[in-house]
Amino acid sequence: MIVIYGIREKLNPIKARLSDVIHGCMQSVLGMPEDKRAHRFIPMENEDFYYPGGRSDAYTVIEINMMSGRQVETQKRLIKSLFKEIENQLSIPPVDIEIVIKEQSPHQWGFRGMTGDEANDLKYKVKV
Repeated sequence: MIVIYGIREKLNPIKARLSDVIHGCMQSVLGMPEDKRAHRFIPMENEDFYYPGGRSDAYTVIEINMMSGRQVETQKRLIKSLFKEIENQLSIPPVDIEIVIKEQSPHQWGFRGMTGDEANDLKYKVKV
């Protein structure tokens, strides 16, 4: 699951395109299937979204929650791919993007009535 935070006036107009860019990176780097898009957008009011100096009001936070197992180099490739593609396709410079990957053990995920460590029919690899 991916959660994206940003200022309402900047985030709302680009939500669909940003979702496409993020999912494209998830597919190319992690091998995620087309139908595994789980994005949650949290558009915020200016007064509710404080961000570091040197950033513009296009500042966007992307939290990627996933089961543990991806190699460090794979995670770094994902982050760098996101910076590059968001800048290329949406003209948001890397200084205005913050990305955090949060990993949880498979037993800490629940979906389709089971935990992640019980799922043996995933259409993608976790250990990449």
